[in-house]
Amino acid sequence: MSAPARRPLFEVVVNVLRGGLIGAVETMPGVSGGTVALVVMVYERLIASASAAISGAFLMLTGLFRGAEVRSRGVAKWREVEWLLIIPLVIGMGAAILTMSRVMENLVENHPVQMRAAFFGMVLVSLLIPIRLAGAWRVRDAAYAIVAAAATAFAVSLPSSPLAVTPVTIMVCAAIAVCALALPGLSGSFLLLTLGLYEPTLGAVNNLDFGYLGLFVVGAATGGVLIILGLRRLLRTHHHVTMVVITGLMAGGLRALWPWQDEARNIVPIEDGTLGGVMALAVAGAVVVGIGVWAERRLTEK
Repeated sequence: MSAPARRPLFEVVVNVLRGGLIGAVETMPGVSGGTVALVVMVYERLIASASAAISGAFLMLTGLFRGAEVRSRGVAKWREVEWLLIIPLVIGMGAAILTMSRVMENLVENHPVQMRAAFFGMVLVSLLIPIRLAGAWRVRDAAYAIVAAAATAFAVSLPSSPLAVTPVTIMVCAAIAVCALALPGLSGSFLLLTLGLYEPTLGAVNNLDFGYLGLFVVGAATGGVLIILGLRRLLRTHHHVTMVVITGLMAGGLRALWPWQDEARNIVPIEDGTLGGVMALAVAGAVVVGIGVWAERRLTEK
């Protein structure tokens, strides 16, 4: 009798840990939360559930004026949501962001080369996931991926340009950054860094500036609704091409993680005496993700 009860509890714990990983890397410029969602095999389920939750909320809200039938459709949509996935993920992400924001701030500032190297190896191996999910590849698929990779590499190599911290810029930048959470290969933190709001946002989290954070949440929610609904439709109607493009986005995002670059994101020569240690960190990151991908696939096949 106790076995069935343990299964949901196990799923909740695992999903909290998954959310923790996604939230932790979202504090690291250059690393995409969407990529980690792919690595831990919840990306499509997360997009589907978030889309159903948004659609359900919209139907129930409009049902106040359009009648009970519309409200019932909203309730039916909410029943499609995997709440044992969504709620633990959100809890894990929130806890990780609050916990890791100060840690990541110090690591990025004091050990940027080493951090980029470790995540470079992780993201490189993560490319295997969308490649496999896309199925059979054709020549034109490679062309799509190359175009997506080139566009992403260009975007993440742009120098940062600080903006004035105002309510409008906070909400607009939050809406842009949250799109990266749903798109593997693009980092929300990196986009904030490009826009000049990375350090102010980390400072707001560390100092619990609820005014700033409230504006950020409003902007993020607006951007999230638009990107999630669009992605859900693409995954349902053009799954193969979507995964091909996601592969390109992830590959192009590696440009942001090249260990040897200056503050303006220009590639610089390899520092003397650092090659061995940096490569070891990249390999370690690759091995960690490789083991996770292999284990997840074995469990899925069983």
